[in-house]
Amino acid sequence: MSDFRLHRRLLLTAGTGVFGITVLNTLTGCSDSTSSPESNSPAESNSPAASQAGTAFDWKRVDLDFVAVYLLVRGNEVAVVDTGTPGSAASVEAGLKAAGLGWGSVKHVILTHQHDDHAGGLAEIVPQISATLYAGTDDVAAIDAAGKQIQAVKDGDDVFGLQMVGTPGHTLGHVSIFEPGTGVLVAGDALRNQNVLEGSAPQYTADAAQAAASVKKLAGLDVRVILPGHGQPITTGAREALQKLAATLQ
Repeated sequence: MSDFRLHRRLLLTAGTGVFGITVLNTLTGCSDSTSSPESNSPAESNSPAASQAGTAFDWKRVDLDFVAVYLLVRGNEVAVVDTGTPGSAASVEAGLKAAGLGWGSVKHVILTHQHDDHAGGLAEIVPQISATLYAGTDDVAAIDAAGKQIQAVKDGDDVFGLQMVGTPGHTLGHVSIFEPGTGVLVAGDALRNQNVLEGSAPQYTADAAQAAASVKKLAGLDVRVILPGHGQPITTGAREALQKLAATLQ
């Protein structure tokens, strides 16, 4: 039987380009079983057994003013979700340093989609890391990875214990990242929270019908925290807000 305890705390840091690093949760799982869920993931061998007793991990938010980068820290290993705009590497590095880590700890970089405000910082970051890069199948070709191969992921794949959720619409290859054990959803641009929770911004959306369907798909998950690419995280009432939004969509 598992006993999960969710704790929230805030860590503010100073430094050029770093507006704040938010530790949204520290989740410790205590279990009588050390087995991890089975997965058909291409990255299954890299996935930690998150159900193991004593496992602790933090989500950290690097605020780049109008867009955010998220860091998942497990021990001395980090997964970076999105890389911000070109020139954001210094801010991401400051976020790592705030966690007591550096570029050497980055083992996974997951891009929610191809747009420059989310993937533009990748080319600058790649030379500094030894990590596997991931993006949705239909977006891979459009991303500048400074010559490094990007591994295509699809709905249901697992990376570092994170579930890839295919959420096309904003771009055709858009993916969201869900952590089932904590209910944390990193939504990229499938969701935004600028004053109120909304779906993909219409003027930047490749397929409006798919974008609406993706919101409804996300609303079916046990979401407890929403980390959007734009706007503030939602740490209370997230599932209810998401289901309310989904109910308004055709």
